Amino acid sequence: MNDWPDRRTGDRSERYGRGSADPQPEGARSMPHIQRRPAPPQRPQVPPRRPQVPPQSPGYDDRYQDGGRQGGGHQGGGYGPEPGYDSGYNTGQVYGSGSGGSGGRRGGGDGGYVQGRPAPDWRRRIKLGALALVVLVLAVSVSTYFWADSKLKREVDLSKVIERPESGDGTNYLIVGSDSREGMSAEEKKRLRTGSAEGKRTDSMMILHDGSNGPTLISLPRDSNVEIPTFKGSESGKTFQGTGRQVKLNAAYAEDGPELLVRTVEFNTGLRIDHYVEIGFGGFAKIVDAIGGVELDIPKAFKDKKSGADFQAGKQTLNGEQSLAFVRTRYAFAGSDLDRTKNQQKFLAALASQTATPSTILNPFKLYPTMGAGLDTLIVDKDMSLWSLGNMFFAMKGVTGGEGTSMNMPISGSIGSNLVWDKAKVKQLVQQLNDGEKVTVKGN
Repeated sequence: MNDWPDRRTGDRSERYGRGSADPQPEGARSMPHIQRRPAPPQRPQVPPRRPQVPPQSPGYDDRYQDGGRQGGGHQGGGYGPEPGYDSGYNTGQVYGSGSGGSGGRRGGGDGGYVQGRPAPDWRRRIKLGALALVVLVLAVSVSTYFWADSKLKREVDLSKVIERPESGDGTNYLIVGSDSREGMSAEEKKRLRTGSAEGKRTDSMMILHDGSNGPTLISLPRDSNVEIPTFKGSESGKTFQGTGRQVKLNAAYAEDGPELLVRTVEFNTGLRIDHYVEIGFGGFAKIVDAIGGVELDIPKAFKDKKSGADFQAGKQTLNGEQSLAFVRTRYAFAGSDLDRTKNQQKFLAALASQTATPSTILNPFKLYPTMGAGLDTLIVDKDMSLWSLGNMFFAMKGVTGGEGTSMNMPISGSIGSNLVWDKAKVKQLVQQLNDGEKVTVKGN
């Protein structure tokens, strides 16, 4: 056997490329000998230079500069292991703020590192919390406003009132307490001693002026002698000519409701009424009970079988039933209706003062029942907004806070059982209110 490829026999040109057609097997073809070049001499291997690392601040651990280094524990910019260097990875070791590591980082056995959780940003959290609280308060306030606004009964149309006086300084509210028993059960009528008469009549009337010189509360005795002027019927739209007819003030309400009452008050005083507010017996008592009663200082004991009043002298807290008896009592007093109006002023001012407090406004368990109790039976004019109603409420509170004045309409005498207003003083009083001056007129 030949030693291929150095020694071969046979003619390469004759047998090469014939394949299986040749009866003789084809021998391996010869290949020219290729001589390899000698390899260049190898250079001694030198470990690669690591980049210079600038000096680090105290506590910097350069073992994290290169992803392949672990542990180390030495400080400074060197790269060689120090005596006692241990390359093993301790899975239970947590690198804190020791001399070799920076607090909040942990060594990685695979040559990397894991960034620890950053410290909480309390300033940002406080801002976000405050923002969320503001949004919540706004949402609750807006929803409460629309809820309360939807409960107002805007049933009085002051556009039906004709021949109205010019507006002056501030805002004038005509506040009416009616003897309406609407929505009251038979048991409630008996307990509150309201009787069962059909319809409704005015039980008390007041003008609250909220002006630049502070609030002024003026009671209009229901027995006041007034003239019924020309007016337009609230239902029929028909004009009824005035004949100089003299009646008690509460008769105007009984004849054609709130619109004629406003027309009569404006005609006999010359003061324009901007808003009308009316509340019945039931709503009045519910408001008092909703706030937990009203504290009053009663200077002298009195009793009245008709109203159910039975009070001792001194400070005491009145519930809804007692409060209604207090403001309705007239026959127990020498001044009858004039003394009753003074008690009504005193009570309403105390009610407003004790309701408009943080303990009520900021407590939804008292605020919503109080608003619900009042708004359910409150009747206002069509232009009354919840904002205007709130202003009236705080103006009423200001009367007892030393910021305003409370008085009865000045009286000059009487005709039978009707009380006659002092026209000169009434004119002066109205002029001072319209001009925003301090009220100097004294009432009865």
